Amino acid sequence: MSAALPHTPVRRERPPSAAETGVRATSANWIDEPFNRWGYSHVRELTRTASASRGAGPVWEMPKRHIDLDQVVVQHDDEGYTYTEMLHATYTDACVVIHNGHTVFEYYDVGISPEQPHLLMSVSKSLTATLVGVLVDQGLIATDAVVARYLPSLVGTSWEGCTVQHLLDMRGGVAFTEHDMDDPECDGVLLEQVSGYTSGGTTGSRPNLPANTKEWICALPNQQAHGGPFVYRSILIDVLGWIAEEVTGERFADLFSRLIWSRIGAEYAADLIVDSAGFPVVEGGFCATARDLARFGLMHLQRGNASGAQVVTGEWIDRVTTRDQELIDTFAAGYSADPENQEAYYHDCWWVWNAGLGRYGGYGLGGQNLLIDRTSNTVVVKLSSWPKRTDPLLAAFADSANEALFDWFRAG
Repeated sequence: MSAALPHTPVRRERPPSAAETGVRATSANWIDEPFNRWGYSHVRELTRTASASRGAGPVWEMPKRHIDLDQVVVQHDDEGYTYTEMLHATYTDACVVIHNGHTVFEYYDVGISPEQPHLLMSVSKSLTATLVGVLVDQGLIATDAVVARYLPSLVGTSWEGCTVQHLLDMRGGVAFTEHDMDDPECDGVLLEQVSGYTSGGTTGSRPNLPANTKEWICALPNQQAHGGPFVYRSILIDVLGWIAEEVTGERFADLFSRLIWSRIGAEYAADLIVDSAGFPVVEGGFCATARDLARFGLMHLQRGNASGAQVVTGEWIDRVTTRDQELIDTFAAGYSADPENQEAYYHDCWWVWNAGLGRYGGYGLGGQNLLIDRTSNTVVVKLSSWPKRTDPLLAAFADSANEALFDWFRAG
């Protein structure tokens, strides 16, 4: 959902890997290129993780029906590309496309295998919100309740008046900035250190940071009233994870395994980064294989049903693409507004391109995508390792290609 961009060449060479340079990925550098190419698919070797078991049930087998996606013509910045050329140019590590319930395309870069879990970054938020939907259906969480109802330690803090729905829609008003993730002083970058993602990265660890994520949540001041314009603040979703643990008495990874991951027919366990106090980094710490993430996406496409199991209610899934003018207006008032898409909004931790088309997705730094298109009955998983955390050009190119793919499937 990027605005129009000036013409810039996109056929760039992939940077050398750590193996090629002779420098190894470490806990300090693995999010930075070129180390991220290896680090994103070896997270459990670089930081603390908890495991969300796949359970003992059968794997959800999806039949294969190969389609040559190089038939899809991608127009971007007045040039034509094939879908595969887009994957190469946008530093894609793995891609899985599901259409009409069949796996029609898979791609893995050199050194990446289908069995490797890959960091999902903020696509994790969409997984977390789906678990919240299950807890809402069970009556353990109410979306209109204030967060202090579930977290008494937040009574009298800046979180007073913030509801669960404000968290889900990124409308909590606490002071937390991450609109420039290339700024080492950005709160989003500092959260990487606090939550245990890294031990400082290329900028080194800043002194006097909160000891852990929960401590930071409790100390945050307000920037604006809760329920105002959309402002992307990842730490809001960490509060959702905290609530989920409080209302169930379970570790988040175990809870996610029991209610989600063990019920979608996943082939492998998912990993989840935890901080030094064991707090789950649910806003950006999930790792999963491309195929298993595609299974999760297909469950969403099928209104919560995974191979016959109703994982989450269809009503919760339908909330995402129920057009809401207030959400559209609050999104347009925020810094992420897309002037070329007047229908865009953010709801229940999903970026909605167009509710009428049933087109929405989860996005994460470095080029992580889980995209769902109801009108073409398609799911796309694209996991990448961009040279930079954010790259508007690469994001726009990938979005253009996937929009072309959805339209091609619809026309066919």
